[in-house]
Formats: sequence, structure tokens, C-alpha cells
Amino acid sequence: MKMVVLDGYTLNPGDLTWEGLKQYGDLKVHYRTGFNPKTVIETIGDAEVVFTNKVPLPQEVLEQVPNLKYIGVLATGYNVVDVETANKLNILVANVPNYGTAAVAQFTMGLLLEMCHHIGDHNKAVHDGEWTKSLDFCFWNTPLIELAGKNLGIIGFGRIGQATAKIAQAFGLNILANNRSKDYALESDTCRYVELEELFEKSDIISLHCPLFESTEGIINKENINKMKDGVMIINTSRGGLIVEEDLKEALNSGKVAGAAVDVVSSEPIKENNPLLKAKNCIITPHIAWAPKESRIRLMDIVEDNLKAYLDENPKNVVNS
Repeated sequence: MKMVVLDGYTLNPGDLTWEGLKQYGDLKVHYRTGFNPKTVIETIGDAEVVFTNKVPLPQEVLEQVPNLKYIGVLATGYNVVDVETANKLNILVANVPNYGTAAVAQFTMGLLLEMCHHIGDHNKAVHDGEWTKSLDFCFWNTPLIELAGKNLGIIGFGRIGQATAKIAQAFGLNILANNRSKDYALESDTCRYVELEELFEKSDIISLHCPLFESTEGIINKENINKMKDGVMIINTSRGGLIVEEDLKEALNSGKVAGAAVDVVSSEPIKENNPLLKAKNCIITPHIAWAPKESRIRLMDIVEDNLKAYLDENPKNVVNS
């Protein structure tokens, strides 16, 4: 059985192994393929199994690779695959859920703490000699923020949202959770479900953990920002399309939003003209919340387990019918 990895570098830049997949057939790993459909078709060739992280597999590609029977997405999100066409062509599509819950929750809190204390900036100031020259025993270049007693609004209260809430509660934050479905057993004195209107109005910090659907696209926009507290902070470790970036830039530059920290943007890698690059008090990281080695090992293990289940005719984590 011929198998192809289209863009293996992101998952495994060299610190993991592909040996677990190689036991199931002839595996060819490409670090990068690019998004050109002709190149993707040529790279897949007559393979029966293909693995992709971010390389798109649209209709024009899928219809030109007749041997393809299985697509393993090296991520949770599978919007890079034309699932409808895959259904018509009897191509099974499987993804990798729940591998990065702890990593993303940890990173979310890291972004929040950086916005509160600007640790990186103060470290640089010390190394640049500012403390040496200081007339006082300490100094700070930005306001420092204590979290205890503040409200953290979490939009998307699935596994990652809940894991983030658990850490946040240890810092003394009160959780305002919004989710399509509700598990009221999760409510407590410091955590309750609210509608979006209340979340926008009462949150001191808003963290996005929801999928990118038509109903959530651009949920952080000018209209909703105007409903928020002055000085609110916004975090996004989910999907860039949840934010209207021009609107957030304007709110940051006006001071309505005191700070933002995003690990995802609307188009990745980030484009030179992305509005957030010209926004005040905006931390931008290159989509790495998911990427600790421990998290990537779990991802690889699930990818292998998905393939084995498919070959045993008992497929799991299937995203199409």
C-alpha cells in the first residue's frame, strides 16, 4: 500500500518518527508540497492513503487521484478537505481530536499572563540596562494587572475551554461560559453559563475556543466590541476567522480594547498587510499553542491508531459519512 505525507514538517520537524506509519506500507514523507493543485496531484500519484495538515484537497485534486481511499488529517480541523467530494468518491476522511487540550489551555494562560505582566518586555529592559540605571530598587514600564476576582468569558466551552477554565479558576478568575450545548454539572460558584450578550458586557477578558462556523465567523467585530467593557482583553487560540481583524485593530488603537493576544490569524502564514501588525498592545504568535512535543507525540499516536482502525475495517475519528 502506497502512502504519502504532503506536509510533514509542521508535525515532525525531525524530533519525532514516522516508523509507526511505515509498518503499514510504503510511506513517502514530503516536508512541504505547496498548495498548487497540479503539484498536489503529482505528489499523491497512485497512493491509496494520504496525510495532510494544511495542504488543501479540493474537488479538482480528489477527482484526479483515483486510487485514493483514505485521507488522514494531521490536525483537528479538516476544512482543508472537500468532504462532500470525498463522500461522493468513497474516500474516508479521519481527523485527530483532543490531542492538544492541555497544551492549548496552558498557552492561553501564558498569553494572558504576558498581557498582564509584559514579562518579555521587562526582561528585555533589564538586559538593555534600564534596571542598572534605575534610581529605584524596581520599576515597571507598563501597568501590571492582577487577575483574582476578574471575569473571564470563554466562548466555546468544550474540552479546551473547560481546561482553560480550570487553570483560570486557580488564579481566582470567575468564568462566564458560552457554548451551544450546556453541561450544568460544570457550573459552580466561580463558573456559570451565560448568553453572549452578558458575556460581552461583563467579561474583563474574553478567550475564544469555539470552532469556525458560519455562526461564529467574525464574532469579534465592531458591533460586539462596542458591547464590551472599556479595557477588555481578548485572546484567540482557536481560529483566525473568529475575529474581524480590522475592527480589533481599531479597538486596540483607540484603547477600547486594552490588549489582545492571538496565536491564529485570518490567513497563515500572516500576510504583511494584516491589520493586527499595526495594532497597539497586540501579541501575535505563529500558531504554536498546539505544538509542544508531548502534544505532537499524542497527535502522531492517534494518526497511527486511526490508520490501523481503517485497515482493520473499524474506522474511527471519521468526519464524513
